[in-house]
Amino acid sequence: MTIIIDQPQFGIEVEENRVLNNEKELEINGGFIMPTANTFGHNFRDYEAESERQEGVENFYKTNHINQTCDFVKNMREEYRKMDRVEMSIWKCCELLNDVIDESDPDLDEPQIEHLLQTAEAIRKDFPNEDWLHLTALIHDLGKVLLLPIFGELPQWAVVGDTYPVGCAFDESIVHHEYFKENPDYQNPAYNTKYGVYKERCGLDNVMMSWGHDDYMYLVAKENKSTLPSVGLFIIRYHSFYALHRSGAYKHLMNEEDEENLKWVQIFNKYDLYSKSKVRVDVEKVKPYYLSLIEKYFPAKLRW
Repeated sequence: MTIIIDQPQFGIEVEENRVLNNEKELEINGGFIMPTANTFGHNFRDYEAESERQEGVENFYKTNHINQTCDFVKNMREEYRKMDRVEMSIWKCCELLNDVIDESDPDLDEPQIEHLLQTAEAIRKDFPNEDWLHLTALIHDLGKVLLLPIFGELPQWAVVGDTYPVGCAFDESIVHHEYFKENPDYQNPAYNTKYGVYKERCGLDNVMMSWGHDDYMYLVAKENKSTLPSVGLFIIRYHSFYALHRSGAYKHLMNEEDEENLKWVQIFNKYDLYSKSKVRVDVEKVKPYYLSLIEKYFPAKLRW
C-alpha cells in the first residue's frame, strides 16, 4: 500500500502561555527546576503572541487540521502497523534523531536526542526508583523518525504538533480550532457530534487519535511486546494530547483507568516541556544506564 501525502511548507509552533509569579513555581517535587522561559527567551507555547513564528504556526495547524481525517488516520495506522520497514534497536533509533529537528518546536533547536535525554534525566532526578518512567521519557518522541526517508519521510503535519481525537467533534480548546471547518469530517453528521462514533466512557484505547509520532511509537511498543507498564504506553500515546491534559476536553470518553493514567501524563508533561535547554547531556556517561533499561523492557531489535 502506497500513501502519497502533499508536503506544504510551514513554520514552527509557538509556546504555551505561562506566567511564573515566584520562585516556588519553578520547582517540581523539590528537584528539577523549571525555567522561566524557553531557550529563546520567550514564554512556553504562547499561541497569542505576535512573533515571527505566528504565521508559520497557523500554516502548520491549518494543514494539520484540514488533513487529519478519520480516513487518513485509518490508512496511516493500517500502513504502519505492519512494522515492515526496518529492524533496529531502540538506541540506534535514538541516534537517528541526531538528524531530526522538530520544526514545530519553538523551545529548542537542538537535535531531538538532546530533548529525549534532557527529559529522561530530569525525571530520573525526581523519580529515581521509577526506571520505567526514565525509559518512557527517553523514547516518548522516538516516533519522530517518521520524518526520515527510511520510515516514510512523512510531512511534519503528519508527525508533530498537538494531537486530538478524530471521529467526533473537534473541541474548541484545540489550537487553531477554526481551521477544522475545512476538514471533510467537520460537516459529516457521523463525526461532528460530541460522541461521534464513540460511546460515553468507552476508554481512550478505543478512540482514534490524529496520526503522528505519539501513536506510531505506541504501536511500535505494543507490536514488539514491550514490557513497559500500561501507564508508560499511555504517556507515550497521549503526551501531545493537550486538549485533554491541559484543557480537560474529551473526559467524557475516558474510563477509570484513563483517569488514573492521566495523572502521570500531567506529571510527565512538566518535564517534557520545561526540561528543554541548551545544557547538553553527556551521552556516553548516561548511555550504559539507558541501555540496561532498554534491555529490561524491549527486545534487542524492534520491527519498525
